[in-house]
Amino acid sequence: MDEPLSDDELDQLEALTVAASPVPWVANIEERGGLGGESMIQLGLPGDFPPDMYVYNDRETASAADLDFIAAARNFMPRLIAEIRRSRSRS
Repeated sequence: MDEPLSDDELDQLEALTVAASPVPWVANIEERGGLGGESMIQLGLPGDFPPDMYVYNDRETASAADLDFIAAARNFMPRLIAEIRRSRSRS
């Protein structure tokens, strides 16, 4: 796991990011006063009425930490990819 991402791996991550539902993704956590109902990830902008994503782990709603991570990973991935590409172009 210490090896840097190959260009092919970076291309794969970029393709996955482009194909995913657009940002923002927001983790709505029931225990934190989310939108009501089960904890989930809201896809897209409020008011666009995008579908919600429900994530389960062995028939239970995924933990708040997992939902937060999934939403943050989607939101930050384009910037992370761009930062890696900028860094490599300077080398």
